[in-house]
Amino acid sequence: MRTPVTIISGYLGAGKTTLINALLGEDHGLRLAVLVNDFGSINIDASLIADADVDRIALTNGCVCCSLGDDLALSVNEVLTRGKQPDHILIEASGVAEPVAIANALLNDSRLSYAGIVTVVDGSSFSTLMDDPLLKPQVAQQICAADLVLLSKLDSAPETELLDQLRQVGARTPTRIADMELSRMLFDIVPLPRGMTPAPHPGYVSWQHRSKTVMDRRALGDKLADRPEGLYRMKGFVLTSGGAYELHIVGRHVEARRCDADETLLVALGPEQRVSHAEIEAWWSGP
Repeated sequence: MRTPVTIISGYLGAGKTTLINALLGEDHGLRLAVLVNDFGSINIDASLIADADVDRIALTNGCVCCSLGDDLALSVNEVLTRGKQPDHILIEASGVAEPVAIANALLNDSRLSYAGIVTVVDGSSFSTLMDDPLLKPQVAQQICAADLVLLSKLDSAPETELLDQLRQVGARTPTRIADMELSRMLFDIVPLPRGMTPAPHPGYVSWQHRSKTVMDRRALGDKLADRPEGLYRMKGFVLTSGGAYELHIVGRHVEARRCDADETLLVALGPEQRVSHAEIEAWWSGP
């Protein structure tokens, strides 16, 4: 029997990790294998963890989370040959990945069956992204490629204008995440034939920082307010004089909440046409 594979797509900060966390917590009775880009953003309840090593977390409900290595085929093969066979595989694509390219890479494996692409769309920032000529083609392609579009970060039903915008770029039956039993999406998707090719998109600059340095809490606020214009996504943990904070930046939106952390660990991303690695480094390391 072939193992179904669902690809979770969505632009930077759309809410893919939140969706996966919710799926792992549902009482669906499935043994899921989740391939993720990094474990730092997967907040798994410690009571659910049965065993963990460097690249694998086994959960008491039978699910497993594995780090997504550079070679997708090798990562999938490890999941299929290590331990009990999963009932379903979820692959979390990075925010700038082409879900069609990932799907095409998996279709030649006779052990797998394609179960669709789910694209998560940040309903609060979608209009802004569509007004950005540099980012719009990539965001639109992720939506067009999806067999199911899930809307995140909406407190109520989407406005008609938002639904019209989504349909104009090819979204099929957009559904608010809060209105859906998430585990059902693994069974209800009817995948469309893959006739698309990956679309061109801008190059991206990545940056990361790790230290034990404690920053003044007020200085952190001033720094975040003066961040480079082209820095679109940033996440991680920061040690401050007022305690540790979990930090999330998506576009112009900044969220910082208290957390437990023993080091500063940050990653950042932005279009290379708008920001450079040196610019991000100078901003963070400067006064």
